[in-house]
Amino acid sequence: MAGEKNGATADPFEAFRKVRDTYFEGMSKVMIDAVNTEEYAQATGTLLNNYLTASAPFREAMDKAMVTALEQLSLPSRQQVIALAERFTNLETRLDDLDAKLDRIVELASRSPVATTGPPGERTRTSDAGPKSRQQTGGKH
Repeated sequence: MAGEKNGATADPFEAFRKVRDTYFEGMSKVMIDAVNTEEYAQATGTLLNNYLTASAPFREAMDKAMVTALEQLSLPSRQQVIALAERFTNLETRLDDLDAKLDRIVELASRSPVATTGPPGERTRTSDAGPKSRQQTGGKH
């Protein structure tokens, strides 16, 4: 067989792959060196600044058009959704605080040996066994 050398077929593209890989390695090193310079950072910063300055009027017009379209469709704007999320976060924080206070009240009430329940004048005494084994003492029979 004409294409075989020592039991293996010759790959006609192997030489091209080696050239490609060598080219990519060399270009990679050159680009890394170029990107890591102060001049490149300044040029990129200037280019980005110019782009943002030039696109600002278009962005503002697009934002106004979007707000108008959302109002027409009775949908909330980004700012309205953010404001609502902040209000929900505030409510959640307040509910967590109330939950903690209620837990503290329940803890203090369970430690108390005497708790008033039922009609005025009748008392319920808590035994040492816990709140489930209460015995009524005192009061009217």
